[in-house]
Amino acid sequence: MGGIVAVIDYGMGNLHSVASALQHVGADKVLVTHDAELIRTADHVVFPGVGAIRDCMAEIRRLKCDELLLDVLTEQHKPVLAICVGMQALMSHSQENGGVDCLDIIPGEVRFFGNPLLDAEGGRLKVPHMGWNQVHQVSAHPLWSGIEDNSRFYFVHSYYVDAVDRKLLAGSVQYGVSADAALARDNLFAVQFHPEKSHTAGLQLLRNFISWNGQC
Repeated sequence: MGGIVAVIDYGMGNLHSVASALQHVGADKVLVTHDAELIRTADHVVFPGVGAIRDCMAEIRRLKCDELLLDVLTEQHKPVLAICVGMQALMSHSQENGGVDCLDIIPGEVRFFGNPLLDAEGGRLKVPHMGWNQVHQVSAHPLWSGIEDNSRFYFVHSYYVDAVDRKLLAGSVQYGVSADAALARDNLFAVQFHPEKSHTAGLQLLRNFISWNGQC
């Protein structure tokens, strides 16, 4: 079931927790690497990300991970899971760092939550959005298998995704605004939350991912 999972490492953040979680849910082998040939041998690919988007995009392009990701998605048709800033990097543009062009794999904007950010009752919400929050499953998907709607996942982010094509929305989260928590298109599934830090629901999503064939 597990197969080989490659975690694309472009030098931004400690990926140990992602690799450990993937091994825990049954991956036969986890490769944390930016080596294109190794990644092409994998059965599943994870595109993670933490930190400032400008630094992430600079390293992604320097190491040619942008070209590799497109190849994996469109030529090899491997199942790909993007996590947190990895999800944001897929979009067209981010407002972070004064404005940064991203990969434009999924058309859309990464927006700042705002200051002040207020809840429905007018109470002030902290930015970054950090901690547990419910994810509403907007559309059915194999990666939601065995996960109850409105399950709680762990978030850490000051910017949120707003995809142009609303048919791609697989999950949403409320935090002052309605933000895209999960997007799905063909063999790509992207999440703003950290499944590796989200206990039972997050581990189930990773378990579903490593057994997913990339079809909806």
